[in-house]
Amino acid sequence: MSKVLLALTSAALIALSGCATQQAATPAKPALSAEAKAALTAAEAAAKDANAKFALWTTAEAALKAAKAAAEKGDSDTVIKQSKIVQDHTKKGIAQLDYPLMKVGD
Repeated sequence: MSKVLLALTSAALIALSGCATQQAATPAKPALSAEAKAALTAAEAAAKDANAKFALWTTAEAALKAAKAAAEKGDSDTVIKQSKIVQDHTKKGIAQLDYPLMKVGD
């Protein structure tokens, strides 16, 4: 009886130790292109500048979040596209600061 128990315990330990050493294969994350990295860096700088001037549009902020999410996935095309939107909208937001104030009523 004790030999059977010893054999079963040994078999269970061997089986469990084999499971503990196996690692799940993680797929390699695609790398961003140099152009996408540069576009994301420029978009982040533009958004920071517009935010400092209180001219950051919500659409620019949303596009920056989308660009960062795409960067985490390694999607260079989406990063470039969203970064261009960020730069365009921050430029327009800053330009809007120079518009004349509109007075409503008396």
